[in-house]
Amino acid sequence: MRKGELWAEVAFNSRDPVYLQVVRLFKERIATGDLQPGQVIPSRREIAAALKINPNTAQKAYKEMEEQRLIVTEGNSPSRITRDSEIFRSIRSELIGGAVEAFLESVRSIDVPLDELLELVRRKYAEVKANKQSGQGGEGHD
Repeated sequence: MRKGELWAEVAFNSRDPVYLQVVRLFKERIATGDLQPGQVIPSRREIAAALKINPNTAQKAYKEMEEQRLIVTEGNSPSRITRDSEIFRSIRSELIGGAVEAFLESVRSIDVPLDELLELVRRKYAEVKANKQSGQGGEGHD
């Protein structure tokens, strides 16, 4: 993924504060490996322009990411993604946990037996993985 593509076509929802959505975007990029430990990230102004958000919103997102130790800013040097492996594990766990909770909430009313649900998830996961490996990307679903 080229540098410009990393921030292209980000759609923000109207439910959550934009700065928190930016933090989540960074977490997702870290979890997928698009952002690497120690990697220099765009300045606050650059990210505001790339994401088409207010520079104050970008500043608030960066402040939040610094407080969560996702990024490190030392003096006048550019901000970088943390090198702390514990933070990386925490991000991955948080994102997976949130996805599982959302999934379970969406199927709760169907009352599917656990064994059946796990088998369906295994099958669909394998199918999506096979599609990605064959170049189909598994796109076109939510």
